Amino acid sequence: MTSGELIPSHGGYRDLKSFQVARLVYDVTVRFRDAYIEPRSRACDQMVQAARSGVQNIAEGSMASATSRKTELKLTSVAKASLEELCLDYEDFLRQRGLSLWARTDPRREALFEKRCASVDDVAAWAREVHDGKHGGLSGPGGPGGPPATYAEIAANAALLLITVACSLLDRQIQALASAFEREGGFTERLYRVRKHSRQSPGDPHAR
Repeated sequence: MTSGELIPSHGGYRDLKSFQVARLVYDVTVRFRDAYIEPRSRACDQMVQAARSGVQNIAEGSMASATSRKTELKLTSVAKASLEELCLDYEDFLRQRGLSLWARTDPRREALFEKRCASVDDVAAWAREVHDGKHGGLSGPGGPGGPPATYAEIAANAALLLITVACSLLDRQIQALASAFEREGGFTERLYRVRKHSRQSPGDPHAR
């Protein structure tokens, strides 16, 4: 941003990796809700709303950055908090049904990470591969050698990995925003710099 720029470029949230992954989490959650969550349960709406909040707050924060870095920082933090809330819902789903929460070192998680899924159909294709045993598809409390993972277990663990990725990206985004705010200030500081630059420009009758 130059000293003469009052309204910086903003609103490019669709290009943010955090937005792209959060939107994928939302799409996966909607499909998960339709397949595995009792329609009359409270979790049915809560999970989808938490996923949607993650997406919407990233977008709103990006748009707000034009006039308020502080608002952008706050909304981006809300997006991360919403996704962390959703993470607990998925963990509860697994725990309450006696399904496995995969370890961070599980090869199936690594296979999903390496797949770089761009759509919910990409995730579904990976889930079929896991179910068919192509990525070490056995699970259960006893680990390898236990019963094959169900689609519900696979889908919940996929969502958890994607949420982890999204939150990691948002962590870095929040740190960058905080540093920029500390270094450059917000709209008021930009307005002061623009007015000062304008008054110092040659030909300005008010220049001193």
